[in-house]
Order: sequence, then C-alpha cells, then structure tokens
Amino acid sequence: MRGVYFFPFTPVFVIGLFFLLIFLFIFIQVGLIGYAYERIGMAAHWILPLLLLSLLGSAINIPLTQVRSGPVVSRQVVHFFGMRYVIPIVEQRQPTVIAINVGGAIVPTLISLFLLVSSGLFVQGVLGTVIVTAVVYQLARPIAGVGIGVPMFVPPLIAAVIGLTLAPEQAPALAYMAGTLGCLIGADLLNVHRIADLGAPVASIGGAGTFDGIFFTGILAVLLT
Repeated sequence: MRGVYFFPFTPVFVIGLFFLLIFLFIFIQVGLIGYAYERIGMAAHWILPLLLLSLLGSAINIPLTQVRSGPVVSRQVVHFFGMRYVIPIVEQRQPTVIAINVGGAIVPTLISLFLLVSSGLFVQGVLGTVIVTAVVYQLARPIAGVGIGVPMFVPPLIAAVIGLTLAPEQAPALAYMAGTLGCLIGADLLNVHRIADLGAPVASIGGAGTFDGIFFTGILAVLLT
C-alpha cells in the first residue's frame, strides 16, 4: 500500500534525535549509563542500538486493515503542541490505512515485555501502565490528517515519577514499561474508533502523534540511571 513507508517527522526533528543518540552514546562509553540496565539483565551496549532501531523503525508502518474515512488530508505538515508531523502524499482518495509502527509500537512493546520479565515488576508494571494510560487518554487529541496525538513530554515525565516512586531501585525499567505501554494504550488503542473521522491517509499505532512521546520515554528512562 502507498504511504506506509515514510518518516512522520520533519528532517530537522529527525536530525535532532540522531544528535541526542550521539550524546547518549558518549555517556554510555564513559560508563555514566548502563549499570542499572545490567542489573536488570540488559547489557549497556544494547541501549543505543535499540533506541536507534526505534528511531529508524518509525518510518515503517505495517498495514493491519482499512476503514472508510472522511476527506483525506494530504501534502501537509500539521502542527500540534510544538511538533510538526509530515502527512504522506496520497495521489487519489482512498480509505484510511490502520497500521502498526515498527519503531513506535513493535520495538518498544518487545523491550517492555523483556523488562517486565527480567525485572519481575509485575504489580508495579501493571499499576504504572494503568496510571499513564489514564492520564494520556485524557490528554489525547485527534489531529486531522495524522491520527491521535499527545503532548510529547507528558508520558516520559509521568513515567519517570512513577518509576522513582514505585520502584526506586529499578526506576529505568518501570519508567520505560509504564511510559511506552501507557502511551500506546491510552493514546492509540483506546481511540481507534475516532480514526475514521480524521481523514488520515495512514493512522499508525505508535506512529506520528505518539511516537515522539514513546521515544522520549526511552531517553528519559535511560537518564534515570
């Protein structure tokens, strides 16, 4: 299907995220980050590749189904809470493709499940995810042509507070789990029924609108070490 392979962000934002990853790489190499992850079973040298995979994977959306939609919004850059989202070009009217984003949904979910099992934070993980889900659901807003959006710094900040409060010794793991899963559930999964009215060529779970919040959750979780 057309439009399922595209970066949902402007080049300036993508370049900025790459520089942020370089900054984290330096911290990892000098040993300032990593010991907390090794304590829960994740080697420090996996942190940067996983974050990089998440960023690059944001350009890949795996189609799941299609729904009838209103007039398709295309060839635009949409502004939401200071973010600029790129809408893929559509050459003719078509239904909205509902997809799942590799970097914003699949990769973070797999990492979260790994951290859940390796850390043993089952009760805290569920409680933290429920809290983030509830807050994100209240803040999520439909963005015409894009999908469901949420302010990008809200999920990571809430997740950080939850991690430091419920599991101070394993705050990075809990913050990542609660922040990513809570953002996916609260913003995307609980608002799937609203997608048909947005005129988006591609509405991706974990894609534009929520990916930035999920990615920054990973960054902040790393810094909690």
